[in-house]
Amino acid sequence: MQVASGDAVEKTPEQMEEARREFIAELWRRFEALQEWAVSHWPDQHNPLSSADFVEARKEILSLRSPAGSLNQPATRNAAEPEPAQGGAQYVDVTPAPWP
Repeated sequence: MQVASGDAVEKTPEQMEEARREFIAELWRRFEALQEWAVSHWPDQHNPLSSADFVEARKEILSLRSPAGSLNQPATRNAAEPEPAQGGAQYVDVTPAPWP
């Protein structure tokens, strides 16, 4: 895998999404290899590791696949919305809808 340093060419959103997908695929491949190594080399045979011990890490990696927006910019509130002191909403519901 090559690491580009100082790319002067601006990438299109499609290229950025493709790069993101490639990164996640490579991360997943490396994580699976690490998990296999950890399970097979765990020194405590009385309390062996299993794939269940890696559930939370898997969830975190898989959450990278969700289309939450640009990876470069943190999620921010819409600048056009007024602050509560300016008559804006006091509460914004961010609870996701339940799974169907």
